[in-house]
Amino acid sequence: MEKENGAALHLIYLVGFTLIMFFSSGVVSQEEQNSFQTYIVFLEKPVSSKFTVESDLDSWYQSFLPETTANANQQRIVHVYRNVVTGFAAKLTKEEVKAMENKEGFLKAHPEITVPLLTTHSPDFLGLHQGYGLWKQANYGEGVIIGLMDTGIGPDHPSFSDEGVPLPPAKWKGKCEFNGTVCNNKLIGAQNFVGAEEGNITGTPFDEHGHGTHTSSTAAGNFVQGASVFGDANGTAVGMAPYAHLAMYKVCYGISCRSGDILAGLDAAVEDSVDVISISLGGPSLPFYDNVIAIGAFAAMKKGIFVSCGAGNSGTHKSLANEAPWFLTVGASTTDRILKSQNEKLSSYGAVIGDALAPRVASFSSRGPSRASPGILKPDIIGPGVKILAAWPKSVDNATLPNPKATFNIISGTSMSTPHLSGIAALLKTSHPDWSPAAIKSAIMTTANVLNLAGTPIIGQGLKPADVFAIGGGHVNPTKANDPGLVFDIKPEDYFPYLCGLNYNETMIKIITQQIVKCSEVGVIQEAQLNYPSFSIKAGPNQTESLYYTRTAKNVGPATSTYNLDLLVPHQMGISVNPQVLTFTEVNQEITYHVEFIAKEGAGKDGVPYGQGYLRWFSDKHNVTTPIAVIFDTPQD
Repeated sequence: MEKENGAALHLIYLVGFTLIMFFSSGVVSQEEQNSFQTYIVFLEKPVSSKFTVESDLDSWYQSFLPETTANANQQRIVHVYRNVVTGFAAKLTKEEVKAMENKEGFLKAHPEITVPLLTTHSPDFLGLHQGYGLWKQANYGEGVIIGLMDTGIGPDHPSFSDEGVPLPPAKWKGKCEFNGTVCNNKLIGAQNFVGAEEGNITGTPFDEHGHGTHTSSTAAGNFVQGASVFGDANGTAVGMAPYAHLAMYKVCYGISCRSGDILAGLDAAVEDSVDVISISLGGPSLPFYDNVIAIGAFAAMKKGIFVSCGAGNSGTHKSLANEAPWFLTVGASTTDRILKSQNEKLSSYGAVIGDALAPRVASFSSRGPSRASPGILKPDIIGPGVKILAAWPKSVDNATLPNPKATFNIISGTSMSTPHLSGIAALLKTSHPDWSPAAIKSAIMTTANVLNLAGTPIIGQGLKPADVFAIGGGHVNPTKANDPGLVFDIKPEDYFPYLCGLNYNETMIKIITQQIVKCSEVGVIQEAQLNYPSFSIKAGPNQTESLYYTRTAKNVGPATSTYNLDLLVPHQMGISVNPQVLTFTEVNQEITYHVEFIAKEGAGKDGVPYGQGYLRWFSDKHNVTTPIAVIFDTPQD
């Protein structure tokens, strides 16, 4: 849940998709207009055809539309996609979609859906300090481009000053749709994708809402002195990667984010060569082949782009958004700054630093297990997402400020935790440019904190210890993530047998991967066999056979390193690991180990639905922890 401070509008997003009907203009009757709906059409390029220029591809897309005037068909087209998928979004009737199914190259079409939207003290709480440590080592994220799918941006906010920020890298291909010289070395790109359904995509990427400005400054806002709301929480506002570049892809208007616009934004971000994509949007669980965020993120991952997404704001188990293993799923937690409201509707806040039980899991943060893929533990990580102060495009307290453009707001949600992790990923990308998205995610997860400032387990609702379905790997520790010792890497093709293991057919896999994958050739693996930095397995009272999995660890620490085993065995389970010592002799050397899970007799019959533990490798310099979740397969499941 996200709430605007001091305003009547409360951003409380319902978990649920809403199908939207769109009307076409042109030479059609009112009855025909009312039958139109925007569909996303997924295609496969014919092997016999070659598209040498964009117009060839566009003409082929047009060939799937009804035979009528070119102008009328052009009005039907909402978006064309060239990078993350082959296909387009268009206003169609059910009958027209049915007719497409007989055309060569057609894979699938589904109706467009609407996806809901899901800092002065955060850097210090996370151990990021000016002049030393990770910020200094990573040059404050210099040279990395963070793209955000959001509501737009307030470009003239001082958080987006380019003081100290170098020129963008030569690879940058994006554009700025603001007039004049609004964009700079900090805000290097801004594009609007909202309004295409109504034939009016002439708006700017300006943020009328505030959400996108807030997330952008959280990820990579520059240093702004004297930031406050209602005169309190005073300090220096700065994002996680203050010298990184920002590119805004406006895909939402208000709290409405249409799936066709999101896919168009992702398509552009991949073409523009961003390094990190931050997505503070998400709806309920869907199969990955029906989820445009999962589809677009897969294409980004193949290009080496790190993607982080919000876990959702439903606050209950099995309520996750954004569950795919190729991106980072982020839950929300508190910091040790307590903001106590002193005047509820137009509120004022008093800040108290020093909550010994921080971080706590936010009550609204969505929990696992994953519905789309129970064999992958989600969320992956938690980060600051409660009462986060960051840039806002307008004043919420009507205060007289030395700089009238330095306006801020304090809001909460996994929308806020996600850009924290996006910015941290940018720092790691700067520090380790050769790491893959999976390696960065592994480093973040295996080094996370599972204890709070008081040295006791992180708590969740009811002041009870939070389970792994709430915290994943734990609370992010950026400094440790920069030096993890070992990582669990995953190549794009490693996901193919995983998708086959989900019982997806060839068409479903083709929509996600944009290539032909034959399960008979690549093989089939169980979900938990993916080389993921956690385990999520299912066991039950009738489990008579052991479950066997492997993990492959890559040495990214000292060349000569020895790691010993430490286990916390989940309730009613047994675990055997072979070998029990990992000895590395060179950097980037990989060692595979085998893990056997044995369910004890009657496991799950005691009414406890889940078990949890960890498998930890430790050396004299590093601790590499993979959390373990066991879902007991009981009748009530």
